[in-house]
Amino acid sequence: MKKTFCLVFAGLFLMQAAACAQPIEPDLSAYGTAAPAEIPMEILGELDEETLADLVEEPKYVALTFDDGPRADTTSELLDGLLERGAAATFFVVGEQVPHNECLIRRMKSEGHQIGNHTYSHVRLKTADKDSVVEEIQKSEVLLREASGEGSFWLRPPYGAIDSQKAKLIKTPMIYWSVDPQDWKLLDSQKVVDAVLSTVQPGDIILLHDFYPTSVAAALEIIDRLREDGYAFVTVEELFRIQGVTPQPGVLYARPDRVRTLS
Repeated sequence: MKKTFCLVFAGLFLMQAAACAQPIEPDLSAYGTAAPAEIPMEILGELDEETLADLVEEPKYVALTFDDGPRADTTSELLDGLLERGAAATFFVVGEQVPHNECLIRRMKSEGHQIGNHTYSHVRLKTADKDSVVEEIQKSEVLLREASGEGSFWLRPPYGAIDSQKAKLIKTPMIYWSVDPQDWKLLDSQKVVDAVLSTVQPGDIILLHDFYPTSVAAALEIIDRLREDGYAFVTVEELFRIQGVTPQPGVLYARPDRVRTLS
């Protein structure tokens, strides 16, 4: 009898182990925006007020944004790093970069990132004529829809520059930034990390470029470092929703709570 019991018990254990060995498809839908696991009340009741406040404090949300891509090697590496960390980002894509990189656009969407429009050829919208502004945006949107399906592709004007008259032509919200480490100029990952960490605040929109290997390395270290300080990384659209702000078409936002004045 004892031997039979042991055999049955061993069989059940092996069945459970086999079930655990099966690969589990990760749930990528929330990307760090899901509510934290609840802490049992019996534990909370034993903690001092300062420790309790640290445990139940809301995450400090920020949005990482990347311009000028996609680029096959650097954007792929960045997406790998974001997936590994469960972090979301927003990619403002140049239309000319989409052909031959459609797989990256599809991957951005499938892994929970936001895709935005950075015009077709990175033209200065402030100095372009109105017909050119419309054409640059529409050409890029067509390519993005073909690669990723229907969506609202918010606009980041190249160089963050657009005037009030051209802004009336824009049918989506426009996104500027509140933290600019000038990664394109520094081309030094540690200096970029230091520049961001020295200025970032909850609610910020951080400007980077997935075109440079140094920027990709910096972005992943920024995520690791800021998470230690309680930050969570969401898309720009999620950041607006979290802060209860409904963005308006043709308005240029530096953050959900800060609008850029246009001349």
